[in-house]
Amino acid sequence: MKKTYLVLLIIGTILPNIFVVLESMNTGNYLLYTKPIDTFNGMFANNISSAFVTDLLFIVVLFLVWSYKESKRYKMKNIYWVWIYTFALGIAGGLPLFLYLREQKKGGSNL
Repeated sequence: MKKTYLVLLIIGTILPNIFVVLESMNTGNYLLYTKPIDTFNGMFANNISSAFVTDLLFIVVLFLVWSYKESKRYKMKNIYWVWIYTFALGIAGGLPLFLYLREQKKGGSNL
């Protein structure tokens, strides 16, 4: 599973961030962090985007709680780096990164 998680990490980091790069180039809101009010307004621009963002934020909170518990269970150190990665580049990359690191700690197979 480690290779699968590694591939998903790469895909999950690249795909969503294509749009981040495009938005950064078009608006100057680099990585969506330099103009937080514009980012927030865009995230909640309408009911559809609000539904997706609310769902996503809930999943991120759930991931933080779950990954903390799992990191203690498997004695994983420096879990905060995964969280920083998640907040900087997204849960689509942060979750597979955590799963990859957890597999490494468990001694999982490379298939």
